[in-house]
Amino acid sequence: MSLRRIGRALRRSTVLGVTVAMGLLPVIPVASAESPIDGGDAGRSWTATEDAAPQYPGVHIDWDVPITMSDGTVLKANVYRPMDAAGHIVDTPTPTIVNMTPYTKLVSNIADSALSLPVLPDVLSDFLRGFDLSGVGMSGLSDLLKALPGGAARLFTADRKLIQSGYTQIVVDVRGTGFSEGVWQVFQEREQQDTVEVIDWASKQSWSNGKIGMSGISYSAINQLQAAEHHPDALKAIFPVEPGSDLLRDVLATGGALGFGFIPPWLLAVNITKMAPDLVSVFGGNFDWKWLADRLQSPLTFFDYVIEALTINSIPEIPDNLKALLETDSPLRTAWLGHPDRIQVPTFITGGWHDIFTYSEPRVYDAIPLPPGQKQLVMGNTYHGDPGSGFGSPGAPPRLDVLQRAWFDKWLKGIDNGIDGYGPVTLWQQGGGWTSTGQFPRAEVDYRRMYLSSVPSGTTAFSVHDGSLTTAPSDNAQLTVAPGVMSLCSRDTAQITAGVTALFDFCAKDARPMELNGLTFTSAPVGAPTTISGPVNLHLNTVLDATDGYWTATLNDVAPDGTSVVLTSGQLTASLRKVDEDKATRSANGDYTDPYPYLTLTDREPIVPGQPTQLDLGLMATDAVLQPGHRLRVDVFASNFPRGLPLRPLLNESGLRPQHIQLDPNAPSWINVPVGGQPGW
Repeated sequence: MSLRRIGRALRRSTVLGVTVAMGLLPVIPVASAESPIDGGDAGRSWTATEDAAPQYPGVHIDWDVPITMSDGTVLKANVYRPMDAAGHIVDTPTPTIVNMTPYTKLVSNIADSALSLPVLPDVLSDFLRGFDLSGVGMSGLSDLLKALPGGAARLFTADRKLIQSGYTQIVVDVRGTGFSEGVWQVFQEREQQDTVEVIDWASKQSWSNGKIGMSGISYSAINQLQAAEHHPDALKAIFPVEPGSDLLRDVLATGGALGFGFIPPWLLAVNITKMAPDLVSVFGGNFDWKWLADRLQSPLTFFDYVIEALTINSIPEIPDNLKALLETDSPLRTAWLGHPDRIQVPTFITGGWHDIFTYSEPRVYDAIPLPPGQKQLVMGNTYHGDPGSGFGSPGAPPRLDVLQRAWFDKWLKGIDNGIDGYGPVTLWQQGGGWTSTGQFPRAEVDYRRMYLSSVPSGTTAFSVHDGSLTTAPSDNAQLTVAPGVMSLCSRDTAQITAGVTALFDFCAKDARPMELNGLTFTSAPVGAPTTISGPVNLHLNTVLDATDGYWTATLNDVAPDGTSVVLTSGQLTASLRKVDEDKATRSANGDYTDPYPYLTLTDREPIVPGQPTQLDLGLMATDAVLQPGHRLRVDVFASNFPRGLPLRPLLNESGLRPQHIQLDPNAPSWINVPVGGQPGW
């Protein structure tokens, strides 16, 4: 371990130890690795509490309540309050849950109305739990539909069961979206300030007891983390589902390449829905003309960045607004980089190994300076579009709405229900199943190098070259790979499209189609169950025929029948390889685990054609187990569309030429992988 890493670890442990010793945080025992995945007796109690007859049978909605921000901009909120059996609004102040959404609270209310229909949601949930199309190669569709019985829908909209149990919930259109005034800020500082002001406003209303929680998925999870980092006094707990924290590296420009399969359609969807007017005000004669003026001021917010990234031909032509995305200290980059080490309120994070925010989710958990129990991490085998899929099934975690209710009951109502003893790290172990452990990465893993070799492994006849993973560098060879189109049928494409292409198993659950365009390096079979847990780094000795190039890699579990399942992936634009050593992490052997490249024009280092260049390509953290007879494989590619598309000036420099890996015992290429068990390598 480097001195810098040791110093960081000592500082974090010292701060936490002093905080606990001073009594500012209660000491909570760490749950054992044997903690029941379903929560055991406590988990059954949480579910029973959520599904019991409601304390209050009705819900009252105050529509489009105006909340004026400090700069005069008016946000609109729907306020959901419990009603008693006589139809009276409960006047006892209650804890309040805030959801800040860019997808319009109108959509949220439509979803809430559908979930409120008598009997139908329960019948549909029961049907979907048993819905299985794996026999026709579409188990991905089954997984997607299981998000509804997994409780995700109630977290996207207002959770009526939560409200009926004695909470108030407000759903607010963020600035520049829905019926709120202003120009959409897309997570920038003014929008973050809005969230803090909404929390303060909610805490001071007559129906609030001053204790605020936050709920929501994706965008509405990211702004929970941002709010917690600002320390509003009233915020007491958050429950973010699929949150990002390092947004540039998560999805916008992973490895310096635009997340083409997600960013343009997502921006288009939000910009279209924000234009829907408040028809009630239109027909009532009190239309908000400032709302219209604000929309006309920026009808396609941030779309100019996408167009420029795809059309500007050379670096000197890059305009100033796009440069702001390519410089570390610009207001945009600063706003989009979270600081989870500043979070001080209980935080329950739910993510997925194939989510668009997988890079951030475990990192956020590890960075929060709270004891296990006050922070929780659940990682499922899910994409962005199916959070909580399978939750509530036997052997799985409780439903998301059940976990959220237990979390808020504990931290907002002070109910000692045992949720702080759950987990604290609950993981779907790829290749295995649900597990519970005390930390991530798992304590039993050690990092080791596996070297790329040109010697055939004999495991595939379809890749560009069938190489091996070995325990020592062995040969001299140059292997060439060219950009291809088979990435259209890949797990990376399923990931960046939020799981849409995962509906078809032949793409998302078997990498062999994509491997037609790639180099494969495969280990010997393991002789015993072998754990892989943590971030992974691929160190490559490369040669390019141009001043730039683009590398992508996957880490795979290869079954005896040849099926190759992607566990995790990463990508890097070659000229953006320079590492930020202050933020990079290394294992005890000195190799990077997360190289953390700057991804800025200032730190760009163009390639010298024909000259060997070493670079480190970080792969997102993962958790998996290789079963006996299975093998570990590294795939290397020269393209990854639509998961990543290099900025047009850098793509032009690459010329889409073939790229080379120079295998050399004196300058070897290897993967630094966290391994636990006795694989026999």
